[in-house]
Amino acid sequence: MLATSMTASTVFGAQGIADVNHVRQLIRQGVWQSHTSGLAGDHVQGNLVILPEAEANDFLRFCQRNPKPCPVLAVSEPGQPQLPTLGQDIDIRTDLPKYHVWRNGEMVGAISDITDLWRDDLVSFVLGCSFSFEFALLEAGLRLRHIDEGKNVAMYRTNIPTQAAGLFHGPMVVSMRPMLAKDAIRAIQVTSRFPNVHGAPVHLGDPSLIGIADLQQPDYGDAVSIKAGEIPVFWACGVTPQAAIVQARPAFCITHAPGAMLITDLLNQQLASF
Repeated sequence: MLATSMTASTVFGAQGIADVNHVRQLIRQGVWQSHTSGLAGDHVQGNLVILPEAEANDFLRFCQRNPKPCPVLAVSEPGQPQLPTLGQDIDIRTDLPKYHVWRNGEMVGAISDITDLWRDDLVSFVLGCSFSFEFALLEAGLRLRHIDEGKNVAMYRTNIPTQAAGLFHGPMVVSMRPMLAKDAIRAIQVTSRFPNVHGAPVHLGDPSLIGIADLQQPDYGDAVSIKAGEIPVFWACGVTPQAAIVQARPAFCITHAPGAMLITDLLNQQLASF
């Protein structure tokens, strides 16, 4: 039975977390193919974009011009599946629970191993992920609804434009966490310390102001309950490149499936700016 039909507590224990090496091995073996929110919580997680070298420079400039949704943690050499600055044992072809395969801007497959698709010209980009600052939020005593409900975080395309670079452009994608106002203020303080994993929120309150019509209809991830007195708090999201890929329509591309991240050897505290 695959983990897509199992709970985190079944696979990883009652708390749904585990040693990073144990997590990575179960992902590499295909045992866990679901989202990674709450797993190996003190370790940095990363979004993934893999492109042919011919498009890599444009994409790197896109990230540099849009550091809030696209903070670069590592870039591989062409054809190299290893990312030693993120972990000596990492193999980018096997170490995410699920990958999306794109051709000409359309997602054509969702698989758990991209070894058979690997090419000598592919460049891997790992971008900071909000799952990293979630650990700091939890340590600060803030509850996160999607974790409490056992769901992936809710993500939405917005009307906030990114700065174009070459082929790449499109709307910013955001992730949303409902909070009481006092908790939102604390969350701003906590996440401001982590600019390499999206930093402080980009919007609070009325979702229509950033082009979101219905919070119960996320573009990616799962809808969560919003309780009386809570406001939605929105952070820039590393799924933004996938919206740009739809616009750029590169002939070939591989990304993480939303919520299914690379778990690195880095500790979240190593990315804190103060």
